[in-house]
Amino acid sequence: MPRFNRQEPVTQIVRDPGFYEPSNEDSCYRFGYFCQAHDRPYWHESCGEGPHVIALHCQEHGPESMWPQPLMLMFPEGFDPPLSDAQLIWVRAEDDAV
Repeated sequence: MPRFNRQEPVTQIVRDPGFYEPSNEDSCYRFGYFCQAHDRPYWHESCGEGPHVIALHCQEHGPESMWPQPLMLMFPEGFDPPLSDAQLIWVRAEDDAV
């Protein structure tokens, strides 16, 4: 029986040292996801075949590191490169503010 969802595995890049780091002063409002594996915008099941590697893409800044994600707090040592002490403090402060 064929799989109901033909979507291949998806890797979501949360932080990358080469991506733009957002700040509170940014007034960005146009975002989307971009599949780096297929070099095109990512929409569920529509960007191409095979595994997807997606990142948040800002129309103004290009690839952008995402705001704090729950996985950053659950597995701070699991990121490559690992979160710096400053990034981890920032993530925890943002989580406390919510």
